[in-house]
Amino acid sequence: MKRLIAIAVIALMAVPSAVMAQQGRKEVSPVIEGKQKVRKTDYDSIWKFTTFNGKSIYYVNFDYRTLKDLPTAREFDFGTFLPVMNYLTTQGRTPMLMCAVYSINPSVEDKARRMQLKERAELEAIEALNAYVDWMKDEEYKNKIQVRVAEIDYRYWWGDDFLTIQVPSDEVINVGLVMFFGSKKINLFKSAAEGSPTFKAVKFFPNDAELLDSYDSLIKEVADYLKENERLEVLLRGYSDNTGTEMYNIAISRQRANEIKKALITKHNIAPHRIEIEALGSENPVGDNTTREGRIENNRVEMIIQ
Repeated sequence: MKRLIAIAVIALMAVPSAVMAQQGRKEVSPVIEGKQKVRKTDYDSIWKFTTFNGKSIYYVNFDYRTLKDLPTAREFDFGTFLPVMNYLTTQGRTPMLMCAVYSINPSVEDKARRMQLKERAELEAIEALNAYVDWMKDEEYKNKIQVRVAEIDYRYWWGDDFLTIQVPSDEVINVGLVMFFGSKKINLFKSAAEGSPTFKAVKFFPNDAELLDSYDSLIKEVADYLKENERLEVLLRGYSDNTGTEMYNIAISRQRANEIKKALITKHNIAPHRIEIEALGSENPVGDNTTREGRIENNRVEMIIQ
């Protein structure tokens, strides 16, 4: 039976977001919109529906889409959601944040189609959750409920098991519900990289992607930190000056980041999956592009622990 992992959901703002992960090689899953990553080891505990405590986070494998039929159903089967209902029945006025989580089937590769499915999934989820909230009000439950919707990558949800499981044929896969009980509005998790050191950027000469030997000690320092903190990764964010075309600037900033990636892998045995590359070209200049010194400042790769 699939293990239930406590999920941290950042959903206290208007923009929907959620994070989920199950045990896998990387133990990393992307937050919706790709703004942040959360690791399995960030989660506080594993929960199964046995007891409920205030200010706690729970996941339940329940088809939230069926909730839209709740207001008109003579009898409704809450299934795995029943313990939640039992809790709300006995705990009046408990605030609850309820987030519906879905995935787009990995087999759907067309970007336009994925966007259509994403829009449909979010509309269906909101319709179902709002129906549930309305029903709760009609039944005179006093609990305050906020609703959110979030998308996750189905492959990350299953981790290594994704290689052996039978993926559902549905284009939109219902993952379930994540619920946060409590009233204290806080960030529900801390980043795994919180408190990590900030490393200096690696500089390059204009129109050049050669990694200078003088940066060997700095790159070793980053590698040593990654070895000491196995759950962390490094983001290599490459930049350039503005003298070339946009395509050229993106290409050379990526090449520079790749040179550092090669050094981390070949010289320091850092696993490739722990190194992420982002090429931003001439964005975010830190120096004056009208001078050679300023261009060197801009031709850089930032090494960010995450």
